[in-house]
Amino acid sequence: MSRARCPRCERPLNHCLCALIPHLDNRTRVLLLQHPSEVGHALNTARLAALGLANAELRVGEDFSGLDLSAWDAWLLFPGESAVALAELAAQPVDKPRLLVVPDGTWRKARKLLHLNPNLAALPRVVLPEGLTSRYRLRKAPAEGALSTIEAVVHALDALDAPQSHADLLRPFDALIEGQIAAMGEETFLRNHGPRSS
Repeated sequence: MSRARCPRCERPLNHCLCALIPHLDNRTRVLLLQHPSEVGHALNTARLAALGLANAELRVGEDFSGLDLSAWDAWLLFPGESAVALAELAAQPVDKPRLLVVPDGTWRKARKLLHLNPNLAALPRVVLPEGLTSRYRLRKAPAEGALSTIEAVVHALDALDAPQSHADLLRPFDALIEGQIAAMGEETFLRNHGPRSS
């Protein structure tokens, strides 16, 4: 029998995160495009980001070809040859409301979303600064600077909507990680994820 789940955060009721999810007014709208394989993921940080931001939307799927972004100054948060830095984008004047499009999935799945949706791949791109470290201590990042979706959104909005801070968005994320560490036991955590002795 499956455990009862919170209809909002979709966590088991005894691990509901709703009390930790803030309600932040963000100026830059965030559109999270989630690959279907991420929906059942234990963390599902894109959902947490969408719940914590007043001006955000989460869509699940692979085909976003019908997405009309013409009313927006839309930018794709994804690396690319012509990608600009967040600080550079933040300094640019805006004549339409700004929209940050964030693919949610593994790097492979995110690339696939862009391959399937040339309209998204054609958007101008913005990238996070180098050298950021993820707070997700339970996973070996595939590359230096790889962050969870919610961490990437926080960094991006802190730059684009400065001086407003969006750090509170990470409260449920931190609680999830602490819960996972507690469930596995500190000894197991340190053995598998602790600092490596050289």
